[in-house]
Amino acid sequence: MVCLLAAVSGSPAFAGGEIIERVEHYPVSGRTGIELYRSIGERGPKSGVGRAIAHTTFKLTWRRNYQPQGTSCTLVSAVPRLIITYTLPKPSQALPPDTRKRWDNFIEGIRLHEEVHGVHMKEMVAEIEANTIGVTAENDPGCKKIRQDIQAPLGAASLRQRQRSSNFDRAEMAEGANIHRLILGLVNGE
Repeated sequence: MVCLLAAVSGSPAFAGGEIIERVEHYPVSGRTGIELYRSIGERGPKSGVGRAIAHTTFKLTWRRNYQPQGTSCTLVSAVPRLIITYTLPKPSQALPPDTRKRWDNFIEGIRLHEEVHGVHMKEMVAEIEANTIGVTAENDPGCKKIRQDIQAPLGAASLRQRQRSSNFDRAEMAEGANIHRLILGLVNGE
């Protein structure tokens, strides 16, 4: 199941670009918090050697305008299209009232956690824009060299985004931290 969250264009970081955020769900079953959590462990998105509760991915494409200027070439504009997909669990059946209340609190916290990953992705795109638009490659009248020249800032922004997300996950999933508390609230009602 796919649900469109938002489509935003014309924001300052994405002048003329587009951000699409959507939510996909995977089904989990159970009538208690522990049953639901076990189902997440069996059906959640694959992550490393195990499974995750939720996952955020993105697809980023660009429309770039390279302009020859004499013997050089300048990237005069770069219009991004960023599609962020949040994958979250969703119960496949109605839940008892007490479990529903705990589930709602749990999934809201998980959704907010995943949205931080989305913010990291948006900030990566803004960084790429800031570090590539206006770049000029000398002795590049065919606008070939410039395409290689912008690869370094693209790669650096991507690495920073992945590191930020990894650091955020590590902090959020530490014992006693946000995700740990959300799980305990779902499973134990704490």
